[in-house]
Amino acid sequence: MRPRASDPGRRRRFAWAITGSGHFLTEALELAFRLPEVDFFLSAAAEEVLPLYGYPMERLRERFRVFRDKSASSVPVGMLYDDVYHTVVVAPATSNTVAKCVIGLSDTLPTNMFAQAGKLGIPGIVFACDSEPVVITRSPREWVELRPRNIDLENVERLRRIDHCRVVETPATLEQALNARLAELSLKWSTLSS
Repeated sequence: MRPRASDPGRRRRFAWAITGSGHFLTEALELAFRLPEVDFFLSAAAEEVLPLYGYPMERLRERFRVFRDKSASSVPVGMLYDDVYHTVVVAPATSNTVAKCVIGLSDTLPTNMFAQAGKLGIPGIVFACDSEPVVITRSPREWVELRPRNIDLENVERLRRIDHCRVVETPATLEQALNARLAELSLKWSTLSS
């Protein structure tokens, strides 16, 4: 019998899924840039949004393995079964991604990574964008005020009840969750910067 997939000693990398949100995207990526051994998993929407915020694919590929949402079966998800990843981070997560995760829909690379990680007992951290009644966020051109719908706020609360999932709502709480995960794994932040 194989050891349990949730044994963090066998896994050595962070899987960081990026959705189509620009909400605190720069702050989330700055944290990813400081982690040891990170691979990026991009939704099709993330591929569109990242360059708008100054992160062209070439820049990301200079330092990270980047997997794109180019197959119907999300082939890169198979690496979760190959003992590659100890943690799955979805940051930032759109209300669309949160809703899909809540109902168990996994039709994008990030939602599929989240679902399969949960089934394997791999801890997940989700930075939910629409978690407050009023959200101030930076668009590619300006700061905007958003008012998430009640369903968006309810879905964040439902997400908190999903097995192996920790929901965070700010860059500071994302950093705290990553600090805790690094400590659990006896790992440290990288000294490299973006």
